[in-house]
Amino acid sequence: MDRFLLMTCFVRAVETGSFSAAGRQLGLGQPNVSRYVAALEDHLQTRLLHRSTRKLSLTPEGERYYAEVRRILDAVSESESTLRDNVSPSGLLRVACPTALAHTFVMPAVPAFLEAYPGVSLDLHISDSYINLVEEGAELAIRIGHLDDSALRSRRIGLFERVCVASQRYMSRKGRPTTPSDLAHHDCVVYTLLSSGTSWYFRHQAIEVSGRFRVNSPEAVQAAVDAGLGIGYGPRWLFADGLASGELEVILADDNPTPVPIQILYVANRLLPQRAVAFMDFIARAFAGIPALNVAATRKH
Repeated sequence: MDRFLLMTCFVRAVETGSFSAAGRQLGLGQPNVSRYVAALEDHLQTRLLHRSTRKLSLTPEGERYYAEVRRILDAVSESESTLRDNVSPSGLLRVACPTALAHTFVMPAVPAFLEAYPGVSLDLHISDSYINLVEEGAELAIRIGHLDDSALRSRRIGLFERVCVASQRYMSRKGRPTTPSDLAHHDCVVYTLLSSGTSWYFRHQAIEVSGRFRVNSPEAVQAAVDAGLGIGYGPRWLFADGLASGELEVILADDNPTPVPIQILYVANRLLPQRAVAFMDFIARAFAGIPALNVAATRKH
């Protein structure tokens, strides 16, 4: 039996969530798709999907196989497209992005991107959890910080400033820290998914912080700082409204760390689809017009 057909049926079943939807898309019908996926499992001697009356879900083996097969199908599609003239980007693009960056800057650009590329569908995975591009099915990941994985390549699309902030309400009760070391005696709003854990980095040192409120959402950090629950640490743009109104104030400004890069990452040895290149170019242009993401061009450090 055609292995390529079996793999295509499996991938479409995963991405649509059902054999029926995959059958409609492929013009094969639900019974054939179900039979072809079963044949693929029989060939591999491995269960790839958990089946229930309500949905399909991947087994651990299925997750690994899906990531590999998705790359194979993408490579075939991309190779074919290079033989055609004036072929527009098309297909499903998977992009992982940190929460605050996605909501503040990426989502506003999505409508224009989809309008510019009508053949592309975008699956935006918004999470501050680490996404392994080598093992998972995403083509691109937008990440904050420096690249430390030799299996990946990067394109820098922004540079922003991290600041330490406090509300006037908090400082009227607890006082104003004058050095980073003073933070040990203050309530700090702890963002639990920060890559450095409970360490806040400043220009010449890292400080372990603690506080009565911990949360896994950047927006909740911003809200807690606004409410006077403690001192916050994060991108200046996260606290922009409070800083503009005067309710918040940047503290320890002389100890600000060096600016932090924003990068789009992709797997070094993987053929990059046209849709991924188009997205990188589009987001790079969008970010280039945002002063908060280009601090080196507007502020000396």
